[in-house]
Amino acid sequence: MTDIHALAVAKLSPMFVSQLATAFTLHDRLHETDPAAFAALAPRIRALAASGDSKVSAELMATLPALEVISVMGVGYDGIAVQAAKARGIVVTHTPGVLNDDVADLALGLMLCAARQLPAADRHAREGSWLQAPMPLARKMSGARLGLVGIGRIGQAIASRAAAFGMSIAYTARSARPGLPFPFFDSPRALAAEVDFLVVITPGGADTRHLIDAEVLRALGKGRGEGILVNVARGSVVDEAALIDALERGVIAGAGLDVFEDEPRIPVRLSALPHVVLTPHIGSATGQTRQAMADLAFANLREHFAGRPLPTPVPECRG
Repeated sequence: MTDIHALAVAKLSPMFVSQLATAFTLHDRLHETDPAAFAALAPRIRALAASGDSKVSAELMATLPALEVISVMGVGYDGIAVQAAKARGIVVTHTPGVLNDDVADLALGLMLCAARQLPAADRHAREGSWLQAPMPLARKMSGARLGLVGIGRIGQAIASRAAAFGMSIAYTARSARPGLPFPFFDSPRALAAEVDFLVVITPGGADTRHLIDAEVLRALGKGRGEGILVNVARGSVVDEAALIDALERGVIAGAGLDVFEDEPRIPVRLSALPHVVLTPHIGSATGQTRQAMADLAFANLREHFAGRPLPTPVPECRG
């Protein structure tokens, strides 16, 4: 396949790049670094390689008349103009499934850290504050009520882990999922009013932008200032300004956040809050999982150009 030209539209994992460079003629972000060279090459590009944060617009696709496939190394693909791709017969693929465990593990870690204030407790011990006073009491997680905003593969993996903590579990989604043993609520606000922890694990995009707003945050924990929000989905799903306001005013007790609205920039007011746990979008960031993601992203390209069924097209491109 070395005669096939592929364009990397973002800085990609070296694990993915090494496979691409061996099998294809790979061009790294040429559309950004050398527009003249890109214009000359564009008619020959047949594949795009992207990350979960990549933006691939209809306008970019329009400059690539030979484009056949877009492979996203990531489960999220809200930055890809999928409908424009479908209209052109371009297939979009992603890498679901292989990162379920890591993201679910991180969600539970953020829940524990936010509830027990582990980062603050670490500082309390390291900085000698323990000599002056004990650490303030934190919140118990075992036996608490968990609400999941989204109940796909990762949501269900979070639920199975939470069950080991004796938590009661409920969820909201576009519609109820038959066969699940958890109560269904028809909106995030209705769910938030009945839980102590609200974990966001729903796809990003226009349909879910600011799904978690000030009203949902006021409902969380019934407004007693005890609720905790965890976001391992997309930063756009949470109204960040409303969240900061709710945290500063004590409407909720804390938050654990792996994603942000304007990554990698985090508002100073948010990072200054001691009862907020922040991680830099590391949901799938283990060596084992990133290798599995790279392998799957590459397999989607390999199988496409071999004329075989694709392992994991996005739902819109199935069938």
